[in-house]
Amino acid sequence: MANRRLPAEWEKQGFVQLTWPHPDTEWYDLPRVLDCYVNVARTIEKYEALLIVCRDKAECLEDIALRGWEPSCRVRFTECPLNDTWARDHGAISAFEGTQKCILDFVFNGWGLKFGSNLDNQITRTLYRSGVFAPDVQYVDMRPFVLEGGSIDTDGAGTLMATSECLCSLNRNEYLSRPEIEERLCRAFGLKRILWVEHGSIVGDDTDSHIDILARFCAEDTLAYTACDDPQDPNYEPLKAMEAQLRSFRTLDGKPYKLVPLPLPDALYLDDYRLPGSYANFLLVNGAVLIPGACSPKDAVAAARLQEVFPERSVEVIDCRALLSGHGGLHCITMNFPEGF
Repeated sequence: MANRRLPAEWEKQGFVQLTWPHPDTEWYDLPRVLDCYVNVARTIEKYEALLIVCRDKAECLEDIALRGWEPSCRVRFTECPLNDTWARDHGAISAFEGTQKCILDFVFNGWGLKFGSNLDNQITRTLYRSGVFAPDVQYVDMRPFVLEGGSIDTDGAGTLMATSECLCSLNRNEYLSRPEIEERLCRAFGLKRILWVEHGSIVGDDTDSHIDILARFCAEDTLAYTACDDPQDPNYEPLKAMEAQLRSFRTLDGKPYKLVPLPLPDALYLDDYRLPGSYANFLLVNGAVLIPGACSPKDAVAAARLQEVFPERSVEVIDCRALLSGHGGLHCITMNFPEGF
């Protein structure tokens, strides 16, 4: 719709959603993953409200108590059946139509039918019917279009960035051509244009190259991106090709973007399988930038570069190595909602 607007992540937020792991979710070394979730949750709580979606509240509270966290009144819990815990991809996408607040509910099909999603695909509708959102928030059913929140990024002013590998992949919206996908995205979000990233991938990623591990808007004129300077690294060529394309992009007023390279984290492996680490998978909350750390000297490099971009925000690094066992990171397990939602 022409008057619909997709807000940028740096705009004022109301709360962040986490979907809580349980023993039937597909996590390797669940205790370490729960340690990480608690660290993420208690950090978010310092800055804004938090919604925890969980299979069983008592089970979730036990996980939390075992790790010494006492949630404040800023934290809400709601129960919901779930397959997995990637809130960025099964969560609602927030938008505005003039002054009307909307949550857009797209189909989530397990990243192109790779994993079970029958329960996750119902979470947003269940939350809406349960009264989780403010009474003046409108529910908009976007089915049958398949879209994950991690596959798009926006400047809040009508430009959306996404990879063609993901949005045009088989088993998502294969019945649509690329021009038809672009037209539907522009209509859904009131966009002026889409910046299609044609290159870039990280070994171990199974999302078909979600943009939120590759390149992110930090302002209308600034892009942070994953960079690789080691020619021996298998990520080198695709990330160099992406970097070249980002240099060719122009803002709406025709200027080159300010580019902020973030180092590729040191390689981490699980049973000889390389895991897809990325500092571009950072999360913006009110007053802070939360960075997925890898307990590496590169953590400080990424933190310093993002501090320059966001000088008015605190920068916090959270050890998120445990999340990589599920092939994701900090941004992937969270979904942010604007103020008033």
